[in-house]
Amino acid sequence: MPEIAMHLLDLVQNSIQAGAKLIRIILDLSEQMLLTLTIMDDGCGMDLDTAREAQSPFGTSRRTRKVGLGIPLTKESALATGGTFSLQSEPGSGTTLTAVFNTRHIDCPPLGKLGDTLVSLILANPNQPEFEVHLSSKDAQETLDTRQIKETLGPVPLTTPDVALWLTACLNDMTENTLGGITS
Repeated sequence: MPEIAMHLLDLVQNSIQAGAKLIRIILDLSEQMLLTLTIMDDGCGMDLDTAREAQSPFGTSRRTRKVGLGIPLTKESALATGGTFSLQSEPGSGTTLTAVFNTRHIDCPPLGKLGDTLVSLILANPNQPEFEVHLSSKDAQETLDTRQIKETLGPVPLTTPDVALWLTACLNDMTENTLGGITS
């Protein structure tokens, strides 16, 4: 995939398909310019064999196609930068996936349009799951939690045009404030 945001989109879709009620998305840019992407969900989880198979480009739990590439492509993309990848899962407890990208490496994909990707995920799933988005760097930390937003909005849905515009501006500002040095 050409952008880290596209990896994120694919991985979060896996969490949604696994029945997650809460998805935590964490991106942290270290002083060494290592970008750590962590996705934690409370979905159905996987046993050890399924988790191992999910990391293979020839393994998938899908019925429409026998090949699933989201996890293997993310893994290979992170490893190609000299980074790391881990997948921890337990049936009934959910899954945690962590990919570390060395943003100084020539093979590191650009971050892409992270704010727009996150807005798309939230607006495409306005009722469930809930999303916690944590973005951080040495200079700033930003958090967005859809549960807090919904509580503030009351009966106004997230998909209301003014709310969608606000979400877009908010997430784009969060990205620029925390990860601005790697967004191109």
